[in-house]
Amino acid sequence: MVTRTREPDIRVAVSTVILTLRRAPGDGMPSLALPLVLRTRDPHQGDWALPGGWLEPDESLEDAAARTLHETTGLSPSYLEQLYAFGAVDRSPSRVVSIVYWALLRSDEVDAQSAAHVASGLAPENVQWFDAAGLPSLAFDHTQIIDYALWRLRNKVGYSRVAHGFLPPTFTLADLREAYEAILGKRLDPANFRRQVETSDTLLPTDQFRTGNHRPARLYRYNDAVELADRGPLAVEEKRTR
Repeated sequence: MVTRTREPDIRVAVSTVILTLRRAPGDGMPSLALPLVLRTRDPHQGDWALPGGWLEPDESLEDAAARTLHETTGLSPSYLEQLYAFGAVDRSPSRVVSIVYWALLRSDEVDAQSAAHVASGLAPENVQWFDAAGLPSLAFDHTQIIDYALWRLRNKVGYSRVAHGFLPPTFTLADLREAYEAILGKRLDPANFRRQVETSDTLLPTDQFRTGNHRPARLYRYNDAVELADRGPLAVEEKRTR
């Protein structure tokens, strides 16, 4: 007679890498930033981790990502995309598979939503924003997760309008170029960048201009007919099931 050992419990967690652009004091160049949560218990007590939590039996993965992100940070992005499933056997003391989402949010939306969360009295005190280029010690495999999210973002910026997720409804080409530079981590030639984006189908010029110390700069808007990022046939199936 063959005796089978009891199968170990496997739990499903959902985490979110949510990114925004933050400009350094003194009108410096914008850089990528994200919120982290200081763990107050073991495992990895005292280390920082991504916002997240357990998947409930009666909710979808995306709903779980939105719920845990809002409970932790007060943020509610309009766009969430599934990044990857992380399930290495030794990634946690217990068997945990993490479904990770990623999202982009404008800095003014971050400020407004965070302020509302604090005003509600529900905001935890162990949440802090960090520059993506200067992260602290992270729990579990969250360094690998963030590295993968940044890699995905840098790859997508070349063939989608994903950079527009950081920008307001109207923006200058300089605003857009700075977003690309923050994502790619390098400076871009302004003239070449202008030629490339003006020949794409992602931007539409408006009749408005931004005035200031320099010559007026034309404002552009998104072409809403172009998706922020291509989600493939799964996006069609998601719409059918909602």
